[in-house]
Order: sequence, then structure tokens, then C-alpha cells
Amino acid sequence: MADFPNRARVVIIGGGAVGASSLYHLCKAGWTDCVLLEKNELTAGSTWHAAGNVPTFSSSWSIMNMQRYSAQLYRGLGEAVDYPMNYHVTGSVRLGHSKERLQEFQRVVGMGRYQGMDLTILSPDEIRSRYPFVETHGLTGALYDPYDGDIDPAQLTQALAKGARQMGGRIERFCPATGVRREGEDWVISTPKGEIRCEIVVNAAGYYAGEVAKWFGRDLPMMVMSHQYMLFDTIPELEAWTRESGHKLPLLRDVDSSYYLRQEKMGFNLGPYENPCRAHWATPDDPMPEDFSFQLFPDDLERLEWHINDAMERVPLLAQANLTKVINGPIPYTPDGNPLIGPMPGVPNAFEACVFTFGICQAGGAGKVLAEWVTEGATEWDMWSCDPRRFTGFEDRDYCVKKGMEVYGHEYAIHFPHHAWPVGRGKKLSAVHDRVAAAGAQFGPYNGWERALWYAREGDDTSEAAQRTWDREGPWFGAVREECLAVRDACGILDLPGFSRFMLTGAGAAEWLAEQITGKLPSVGRLGLAYFADDKGRIVTEMSVARMGEEQFLLITAATAQLHDKEWLLRHMAPGLSLFDATDQWSCQILTGPKSREVLAACSDADLTKGWLTFQKARIAGAEVYLFRVSFAGELGWEIHSPVADTAAVYDAVVAAGKPVGLRPFGMFALNSLRVEKGYRAWKGDLSTDYTVLQGGLERFVDWTKPDFRGKAALAAEKQAGVGKRFVTLTIEAGDCDPPYMSTIWHDGKVVGETTSGYFGHRVGKVIALGMLRADLNVAGTRVEVEIFGRRCPAVVQEDAPLWDAKNERLRA
Repeated sequence: MADFPNRARVVIIGGGAVGASSLYHLCKAGWTDCVLLEKNELTAGSTWHAAGNVPTFSSSWSIMNMQRYSAQLYRGLGEAVDYPMNYHVTGSVRLGHSKERLQEFQRVVGMGRYQGMDLTILSPDEIRSRYPFVETHGLTGALYDPYDGDIDPAQLTQALAKGARQMGGRIERFCPATGVRREGEDWVISTPKGEIRCEIVVNAAGYYAGEVAKWFGRDLPMMVMSHQYMLFDTIPELEAWTRESGHKLPLLRDVDSSYYLRQEKMGFNLGPYENPCRAHWATPDDPMPEDFSFQLFPDDLERLEWHINDAMERVPLLAQANLTKVINGPIPYTPDGNPLIGPMPGVPNAFEACVFTFGICQAGGAGKVLAEWVTEGATEWDMWSCDPRRFTGFEDRDYCVKKGMEVYGHEYAIHFPHHAWPVGRGKKLSAVHDRVAAAGAQFGPYNGWERALWYAREGDDTSEAAQRTWDREGPWFGAVREECLAVRDACGILDLPGFSRFMLTGAGAAEWLAEQITGKLPSVGRLGLAYFADDKGRIVTEMSVARMGEEQFLLITAATAQLHDKEWLLRHMAPGLSLFDATDQWSCQILTGPKSREVLAACSDADLTKGWLTFQKARIAGAEVYLFRVSFAGELGWEIHSPVADTAAVYDAVVAAGKPVGLRPFGMFALNSLRVEKGYRAWKGDLSTDYTVLQGGLERFVDWTKPDFRGKAALAAEKQAGVGKRFVTLTIEAGDCDPPYMSTIWHDGKVVGETTSGYFGHRVGKVIALGMLRADLNVAGTRVEVEIFGRRCPAVVQEDAPLWDAKNERLRA
């Protein structure tokens, strides 16, 4: 076709709310040479049948940021682009039936306040002042969100599309992408109207994103759920109340009963998230149709009967209404329920903005995030919660379907800190999983790897229900204390499968790696921590670097960071260098505690006089292993790295040698306690792109004498201007609960920082938080308060040294 563009800077595949928002924000960033392809009319996928709710509520800091931005954008979008929009900011009442639910609400209120939103908690007696038709039996309270509301999804999409066109973006409707190929530095996208070349391509294809991903050789971690909501006719009493009050009812969510109830004109919209639920297009007998534009599934109300009855008991007015319409449409789900926004793993110049379960409320923020990824290579907020690289390829079809159904059936569930969801487990097992399980291990998944969280003793409650609490002293508490004290007084062993490990080799490897990290490289035979910053000086990742030779390095990083860190390294790799992923070939145990040297002396031929931050080859049970003289627990210790095939024999030999001196297995909960006492940071908690290297208290890992390293200019400018907030260790009089991630820190009635980790330190006998605090207050002895579930708890700033073994004498023994 004569007017069809044959070239663009960016092509977006998919014309729903997210695709339109991506185009809008790219154009807003000045990238106007962008084209959006839509196979049908705009909104033809999940957008057209979406209910259009726009909550800001989330227990995830990054997703709350994204949804808050969306709500702000939508309030002014219609006027900004001159397009009529039905956006009703009604507020919402989110009901709670338990103490634990109110604690979740209180946590979110604190997070919202930090992001500039005035959310409030309602007592049972106050709920009817906001929602006069609700029955309050069985309720412990509610959360009121004045920013919540609903929007017409089609109008939203068209407004974003109009705004993009006004800035120069182009939209091709009724123009399906039918395939892609790579030619040189270009992507070539086939359509019925002709081919279009581009530098960058974005998969925003909604529930068809999995099909599009196959063109790039990618198996997308997603599935599709059937979601129903019901529309009810006019109710005279509701109509009269609305006319008298001059506004609609707030949206009501009964999250413990798993549904929302929204006023729709003068009737209601009821949307349950039922369990059991139904997946679609999940088997060979139920394939995804070639085109499902503007289509729905048949009604299936039988499975919603309980929710309908419960809603009628909660709001008796609903029982007066006639059901007029049922919407039953496809909604895509990832295995954790969060969307995919960011670089397409393993594919150059390709991005994903797809698999949105809540696409309308997240579309505005998602477009902003996607545009930042494309135009700047990084995002304002750390968006690991949505990064496609958080899934690493083990998530097969069966896993995706089962996890998607689990997430849907628990859509409003509380995510407790010690609870491990049961579906889709056992995907990756350590070579000694059977031994660890026999010792009482209670497991949790890390990038699919099953790791011991804690070891149950006789009589400990290991039921899933017992994990569903915010309280510190759950059934694990006593066992974790014993594990920590065993590490303190004798020694412990932690089976740690799944460390991500990469071998970097080639002429110039040392010079290149030195430019990527902020600090110094270790000498041959030694190891050290290395921090990778982005161009703004923000913390990208932390790796252990073992220098195996002058130009040979072993890089070890978190299990969950496998794809993220591999992609970072490969994206910046100098020509001629080689990176080999050896993750699946090796396993690891942490052996740590004051008697760990005795254990190794009894079972290995190692030179145990070699000091801290060294490594060596040794033999255990006839197998060649690497011993790294480090300990994340902060005691004398070694990491024992063994080939997977030898790991069982090595483990057995170490355990047998440790029996006479009191060796005890310990788990990840104990390791968390031990590491916060040492101020050791955790990735994507304490270490994230929300903070710079200097804010993170990591200047001792910065070598200012190097000619250059990534982020140096930004960090130098920050240092000269003055660092506004800095890493802090606090001890807290915390009551029954440890501080969750992003608990606000107060001083003189003002929010002055946030926690990034918090746990009970069993060696020091105190609740400890790591976090970020305004620099002028970050002085030892300063008294602040940490808000924990609505209560401000007294806290004290600690010295800039570990609470345990401040001089590292035990560590270096």
C-alpha cells in the first residue's frame, strides 16, 4: 500500500490500552517515529471487555508507583488530548475480616503516604459513613482509598492513541503483524500491508503475546484465565441515593471473600475471583483461536454462586437487582500475576509490555516504564517485579497454567513474609534434597530451586495455615533461633543450590571487567564483592568475583538474578570475550561457625591457614571442590562449591565430620537473621536501582583512582553535591512484628526514610532494620520511629559497623 510506512524507529505490536500507552509515552519522550500495529480495531483484545477499575492499592512498592502514576495521568488525560472520557474517581472501600488483613492495610497506608497518597483505615463503625448500604458483620475494618475509581477502557485507549497521533506517532489498524525476522541491525515485520523495518520492536500483544513471542524464539511464561463479571439493572433506592448525594458509591472490595462490587450507572457490577477457577487455551484439545477479537466465552455462573450469595448478604441492595449481562473474557496471567515490562531476554532491541492481568489500571504507568526502557535503557523506579528476566526458562506450560490458576484463585490474598505458595513446586532439586528434606527442611523456591527455609523440630506446626501471619514468632521462630545459635557456637551447614555463576575469559577480560565495576579487581587466587552501577550511579547488581587467572574470572550472583545479570554482562561485553553460564553444573554448601575449620580438617586436604577472601581447590570424599573463604552469615566459614555429580558425597562427608562438634543444618530464615546483624545487603531489597552506590553505603567498594568505570561521573557529581540519604542500620522496639520492606521511617512527624530489610537478630537479641535515612539524621544514637503496621515503633540509628562482630574478628579467625 502506497502510504504504509516501510520504516520506523520503534514498532509496537498490539493496540490495547498498554500498547497505546507505550506509543503515547514514547512520543512524549521525543521518539515520534514510532508505529503501532493492531490486527483489528484498537481495544479488540482484553481491553474491550475489561471492567475498567483503576485502583492505586498494591502491596508492591513498584506496582503501587505504576498504578499511582496511571491514576494521576488519567485525571488530566482527557483535557490534555481533547478527548471525552468517562473517568469516575469514586474512591474505594476495601473490607477486612481479620487482624492480618488490617495489618496489610496499615502497611499499604504507610507506603501510600510515602508516595503522596492519603489512604486511611476505617473502623467497622466508620464504614457505613462511606458506604451506607453495606452490612458490617464479621469485619475488622476497611481501607479507604480516595483515588480509586473506574474508567471506560475504550475511551482511555482512544485518548492515548489520539495523544500519540498528535505528537507524530502512527497507528495502523486492521494490520496484523504476521512474523518477524532479523536482518543486520534491523527487525523486519511482515504485515498484509507490506513489510516494515525498525530498530526496536515491542510485544504488547496481550493474550496473543505468547504467539508473537514464538517469532523471536521465546517461550513466554504466561497462560490465559477466564474471568467473569456481572452487570445488574437499575435499583430505584440506589438511583435515589445517587441523585441526592450527587455522586456514585465508592467501589467496594470484599477481598477476604474475593470479589469487587462497583456501582454501574444506577445498578451494580459484581466481579469475583473464584477458586476453583478455569483456564482457557491450556491444552492441545483447547488451542488458542487464530482470532478472538471482540469475542467472549460462554457464561459459567455456577462456579460463582458462593460469591454472588455472599455479596448479596454483604450488600442486601444487590438482591433487588435483575442480572442483565455477563461478561466472560480472557485475561492473561504470568506465574506470579505481575506483567512483563522490559527487555526481551536473549533478544537484541526487543521489549515486552504484555501479560497484564490489570491492564487498565497499570497501562499508564506501564507505558512510562516501557518508554524509559526503550529510550534510556533504564527506568526511574526499580521494576524488577515486572522485569521479564525474573523468569529464567524453567517455567514450562504446565507450571504456567497451574501457577496462573493459583494466583487468580488467590487474587486478593495476603502475601505473608514466611509463607511459600504450594503450587508448581519441586521444579529444581538439589543433589542432596532428599537428605535435607529428611532432616525436617521446610522449603521455598528461589528461581525454581527448592531451598530449606527452616528445619522443623518434633512438634513444630508445619501446616500452610501456620505460615499465614505477620507475627514474628510463628512456628519457625524457635527452630530458627536454634539454627542461628548453632552457627554462633559450633557450626552450621546450608545447602544452597542455584547460585548463578558465569565464567568470564578472554584477552582483555580484566580491563573490561574493571570498567564495569565500581571497585578493584581481586588478585589471582583471591575473591571479592563487586558492584555494578548504571550510568546514573545506581546499583544494578552485586557479584562475587573470583579471579581464577589473569584473564579468567568466576562471577557468582543470586539465583534469581541469573538472566538479569547474564543479560547485563552480555549487553556490555567487549568483543573477543567469552561468557559461559555454569549455573547448572555446580552446587554449593555454606559451612560456617567457629568450629567449621575443625570440620574441614577432618574431611578435606585443604590448607585451612589461607585467609579471608581467598579460594583454593581441595578434595572432599575424593571429589575436587573449590573452597571460598567467605561467609554471608558473618562467622568463620567457607562456601563449598562442588560439581553437581559429586555434591551428595561431599555433603555426606562434611555432615559426618561435623557431627562430633555439633554441626546443624540451617535454612534461609536463619541466614536472613545472621546477615542483617552484619549489615549485609540483599539483592532487589537493599540493593536496587532505587538507590545509588553512595546512598547504599558502598563507597568502600568505589575505586576513585580508576580512570573510568560505569557510573563514575554520576557518582562523582553526587558526592560533590552531597548525598541526600544514606544506608542505615536501626534497632527497633518492634513489638510482635518485624518491619516489612518499605516501612516508613519518621522523625519529628516527618517521613525521613524507609526500611529495605528487617528481621530479628538472634545473636544480638534485637529487631534490626536496614534501610535508607536522610543523611543529616544518619548519626549514631539518633532516635527515629519505624512505622510497622500503623504503629510507630521507637528505633535508634546504629554505628556504621556491624552489630555482630563489629571488627570482623570472628569472620577472619
